[in-house]
Amino acid sequence: MSVWKKLVTAIKGGANEAAQSVVDSQAIRILEQEIREAKEELRKSDHARTQILAKCKLSQQKIDSLQTSIAEYENHARKAAETDRDLALDCAQKVSELRAEMDTETQYLSQFQQSEKQLAQNINQAKDNLRRLEQQVDMVKATESVQKAQVAVSSRHMGANSKMKTATESLQRIQERQQMRGAELQAAEELANSDSNTDLEKRLAEAGIKGGKKSADDELSRILGN
Repeated sequence: MSVWKKLVTAIKGGANEAAQSVVDSQAIRILEQEIREAKEELRKSDHARTQILAKCKLSQQKIDSLQTSIAEYENHARKAAETDRDLALDCAQKVSELRAEMDTETQYLSQFQQSEKQLAQNINQAKDNLRRLEQQVDMVKATESVQKAQVAVSSRHMGANSKMKTATESLQRIQERQQMRGAELQAAEELANSDSNTDLEKRLAEAGIKGGKKSADDELSRILGN
């Protein structure tokens, strides 16, 4: 691979990494937005389920009313059969029509109930999934915060170690300078004391109190024991 191709590949790789980094940094925000949208859809689904439940209730009320009417016209037919057969037949026809209407309404009610049951299952499943997703997002956010804190602490710790190392080295240099200065002062003091003692001995010798140069006669007398 030529140098140019390697350079192009490196640039593409860097661009992809930068783009992925942007996506990753926005991942939590994207998930939170998707959760908000999902909640809105679930709200609409709950509203649709409420409408189906209302239709089920109205349908059941209509069936109950039809059952009451059927019982009423059946009673009319039984009474009319004793005196007026045609009236009894008309009541029977009415009962037949009411039963057909009730059968149709019963089918509607069954469909409404089946739809509501399926919708309820779907909504509950979606809510469970959404709760799990929210928990995962909370865990990711918490972990992200902890890791950021760890990175900050680690960075500060490294910086602190570097500063402490520099400070320790400075302290060591100061101590070495102080030791050198102390040794120099001590040497100067010793030299001063030495000079002072030498001067004092010289003065004593000159005064004939201590030391001094002995004469040959004195030395000969000491040797002969005189």
